[in-house]
Amino acid sequence: MTNKKDPYSKRSTIIGITVAIIAVIYMVQLFNLQIVDKKYRGFADSNAFYKKTLYPSRGAIFDRNNNLVVYNQATYDVMMITRELKDFDTLDFCNTLKIEKETFLELDSLMRDSRRNPGYSSYTPQRFMSKLNVREHAMLQEKLYKFPGIYIQNRTERQYKYPNMGLILGYIAEVDKNAIAADDYYSRGDFIGKSGIEASHEADLRGEKGVEVLLRDAHGRIQGKYEDGAHDKMPVSGQDLTLSIDMELQAYGEYLMQNKIGSIIMIEPKTGEILAMVAAPSYDPALLTGRDFGENFMKLARDPYKPLINRAVSGLYPPGSTFKPAQGLVFLGSGAITPDTRYGCAGGYPPLGGRPRCHGHPSPLSLDPAIATSCNSFFCYGLTAMLTNRTKYKNINEAFDKWKDQMVLFGFGNKLGVDLPSEKRGFIPNSKFYSKVHQTDNWRAANIISIAIGQGEILTTPLQIANFAALTANRGHYYVPHVVKKLKDQPLDKTYTTRHESGIAREFFEVTVSGMAHAVTGGTCRGINLEPEIEVCGKTGTSENPHGDDHSLFMGFAPKDNPQVAIAVIVENGRFGASNAVPIGRLMMQKFFKDSIPPSDQWLEDRIVNTTILPNIYLRNRQTLNVQ
Repeated sequence: MTNKKDPYSKRSTIIGITVAIIAVIYMVQLFNLQIVDKKYRGFADSNAFYKKTLYPSRGAIFDRNNNLVVYNQATYDVMMITRELKDFDTLDFCNTLKIEKETFLELDSLMRDSRRNPGYSSYTPQRFMSKLNVREHAMLQEKLYKFPGIYIQNRTERQYKYPNMGLILGYIAEVDKNAIAADDYYSRGDFIGKSGIEASHEADLRGEKGVEVLLRDAHGRIQGKYEDGAHDKMPVSGQDLTLSIDMELQAYGEYLMQNKIGSIIMIEPKTGEILAMVAAPSYDPALLTGRDFGENFMKLARDPYKPLINRAVSGLYPPGSTFKPAQGLVFLGSGAITPDTRYGCAGGYPPLGGRPRCHGHPSPLSLDPAIATSCNSFFCYGLTAMLTNRTKYKNINEAFDKWKDQMVLFGFGNKLGVDLPSEKRGFIPNSKFYSKVHQTDNWRAANIISIAIGQGEILTTPLQIANFAALTANRGHYYVPHVVKKLKDQPLDKTYTTRHESGIAREFFEVTVSGMAHAVTGGTCRGINLEPEIEVCGKTGTSENPHGDDHSLFMGFAPKDNPQVAIAVIVENGRFGASNAVPIGRLMMQKFFKDSIPPSDQWLEDRIVNTTILPNIYLRNRQTLNVQ
């Protein structure tokens, strides 16, 4: 008898294995859903618990004299768990909040739209409406029992004691998806610093969130704290900041720059602390708070003169003749000239047929009087002497790169590292740039002679010019300019306490300082002469502008010995440096040293304040935007 195998045995084995695999898959999936996947566990927890986020207060901000500048005020968000909205009286809810039903439907649709609200879930609290004031909160709180699924989230909102310094302080706004992805601290509905100090010191100011675990009944109603708050975590407030800014000095600078475009920067040379940073036009920081934030922001963003841009750190300008002291120092340091080297001037640079032109002054002259009189020809001769020095440099490219490297050590052509966002680096070309422009390595000094007087391709920020004034005041070194003087609980970053050397001998700086002192007592800066009380050193500049009138510039420091302040002023389209920048510099110096404007200078203050250097379209915008 033949022993045959069961024809169904193989099929039974396959079925058994298949059933086992399916069982394993189900068990793994159940384990994933119940143990691993926090999403579904959160849905289950949400039936029994309501985890209420406790938001910390952002750190307050003070000026250098301990005047409170930025503080917090209570505000409230309406949170909604949509699956709990049972027997919800929409009309009563709208009447309580004083909103139209159409507004309710619009906000509700926005909240439920997973494309615009990626974190939407019917199980978790969603922000329905933000920034209720105290009165609105009280009205809703009184009737909250009538609206199941509605909760109130406590927050704080920034408030400002002064209508100044908007561009330094910056503003906060709701986080976007990029910020949420980059830092798990944030979730939808949170706020983050977007500009100014609020952005650069966000981690210090924001604090740490807390959480309150509340127990709910079967109907979702809050019954109280879970286990008497044993699982709660209290929020930790953000750190307070003390700025280096003197608010009175800052406000006065903004007052002088009304109806103008430009910047004023004042630095304490010994520390790099910024005493005033005016960028005009600016705005009242209170505009970018509350429910009108969006409307006001769009108005500011659309303004043709861009009051949201901090020109002090991101404005790019040819430095004009304020660049000449730096040129003289490079020439001295390279050995191209000595303090006694003299060059002639016949109303212009003779080797190029009198171009660039120059004004009348004694001739020939050395570096000291060349700075005082702002002689164009002297610095053209000096640049040519350096670039054609074949005993020291093998070709013009090597010589020019040496020039460029020294300018970088002076703080030009790179970001200084100020503790504010949006700083620009300016532009100091190298030899490769000109070789590309002229399509040869054998270009000549005559091809780039305009950079000798701070024109051509040279671009600087107002901050860089002010920093160079501080470096000159210190006779060869600077500290990175900064607007935060101290944090409450930690020392200042070493970035701002490290001394940066220029590599130029102090004796050469003394020659430059002497020239800047003579510019004030008998040269182009006579309008800022405050002797005998204060010995000021300065340098004017008139920066060519292809789009309109020239820009007016001034940079300097005081007193000459033991300097306490360095300053840079730029007035766009202000024409000659002595016309607007020097008078503004004088008034700011008077305010700094004397705390008030003496009667003898009251006429000057009136003239500057009443001088408008703006198109009429901007004046109309100012009246509706509170732009300063």
